[in-house]
Amino acid sequence: MKETSWVSCPICYNKTRIKIRIDTELRNFPLFCPKCKQETLIHVKQLNISVIREPDA
Repeated sequence: MKETSWVSCPICYNKTRIKIRIDTELRNFPLFCPKCKQETLIHVKQLNISVIREPDA
C-alpha cells in the first residue's frame, strides 16, 4: 500500500500542492487548486478524501 499520496482537486481532478501520508487526518481543510482557482473544504482520514458541501447563504 502507498504511504503517501497527492491530493487531487475534487472539481478538475488535477494534483494540488498538498501531499498527505496514510496517518494524516484533516478536518475542514480549505483545499486550493492552482489550476482552476477554486477553494473546497475537505475531510481526509486514511487517504480517504470527502468533500464538505455547505448550503449557499
